[in-house]
Amino acid sequence: MTDNTTTLTTTGNEMRERFYPRCRPSVPAARNFAAGAVADWGFFHRIDDILLCVSELATNALLHGVPPGRGFLLRLRLCEGAVLRVEVHDSGDGVPRVADVQDCGGRGLVLVGALADKWGVGERDPGKAVWCEFWCPGPGSDHGMGR
Repeated sequence: MTDNTTTLTTTGNEMRERFYPRCRPSVPAARNFAAGAVADWGFFHRIDDILLCVSELATNALLHGVPPGRGFLLRLRLCEGAVLRVEVHDSGDGVPRVADVQDCGGRGLVLVGALADKWGVGERDPGKAVWCEFWCPGPGSDHGMGR
C-alpha cells in the first residue's frame, strides 16, 4: 500500500491523515495507522476505544460509502483542550443510519456512540465525513477523563 500520509502541526493542533483504497485490508491498515498516531501523542488510556471506532467508521465507509474505484480518507486531529478527533471521509451518497433494536446487523454506529464522547456526520462535496471525538487528557493533565 502506498504511503499517502500527511502530517501537519499548527499551534495547539496536530493532524495526520492517510488515504485508503476500497479493499478489506484497508480497515486493519487504518487501525494500525491510528494506533501509531495515538501512541505518538501519548493517549494510551483510550486507545482501545479509539481504535475500535476507527475500525467501525472505516468498515462503514467501505461497506456503505465508498463507490467502486474510490477510497476513503482517515484523518486524526489532536485539538486544543486535549480532544482527539477521528474523521473518515468518503465520496458516497447518503447519511449513516444508527441500527434499530430489531435490526440484525449494523451496530457500528451504536458502538461509536457508546465509546466516543461525541460523534456526528458532516457534509462534503462529494460525500460525507463521519467523525467522533474523544476527550483525552495528556500526561500530567488535570482534565477529567470524559468517560
